[in-house]
Amino acid sequence: MSTPDIIDTLAGIKPGSALDAIRAHRVQARDNAQKSYLSLFEPIDASDFSLVERAAVAAFVTGLHGESPVAAFYRSKLAASTDGARLVEAIEAEIARGKTSGPYGSFPAGPLSVENTAGLIYRVSAERRSALGPRLGAALEHAHLLVFRPRDASSADMKALLGAGWSNTGIVTFSQLVAFLSFQLRVVSGLRTLAAVNA
Repeated sequence: MSTPDIIDTLAGIKPGSALDAIRAHRVQARDNAQKSYLSLFEPIDASDFSLVERAAVAAFVTGLHGESPVAAFYRSKLAASTDGARLVEAIEAEIARGKTSGPYGSFPAGPLSVENTAGLIYRVSAERRSALGPRLGAALEHAHLLVFRPRDASSADMKALLGAGWSNTGIVTFSQLVAFLSFQLRVVSGLRTLAAVNA
């Protein structure tokens, strides 16, 4: 594969190391994680969700989780992408505005309602909305919803993306990308913790 294994790269795993051996026990999981990364960030067709939009959403989502090698990687990826450098400052500012803890949201009336928790409902700032544009602005708001208030997601949120110019295919890929980033952040964090414990 021409692109190095992204989880190995982000977790600092060296060939032949103990963590490399651990990952080698789950070859299919390792291969599938890499294939997911390649399909989301090096796609054959990016017409419904551009490469710069993917990098911007990734920088935003990983940045919301705090500074980490994963957040630094996607920030650099955004800065290096075509037209991405101009977005880095706006994305960083929106990360600062959107940082919170969660999950928040409300369950349907019933026994789980005792777990209802109010929290930040993020909206892109007015001063950066024009720099980000309607598609990316709507994407950041929806990504924040998926990260911190997934139980509140509704058809109205899908309509907001469609209204901002997203296609159905783009929305599906966007949702897959956010889910993949959540998975990737947790795997890399876990592997780095293992490395620190065994150091």
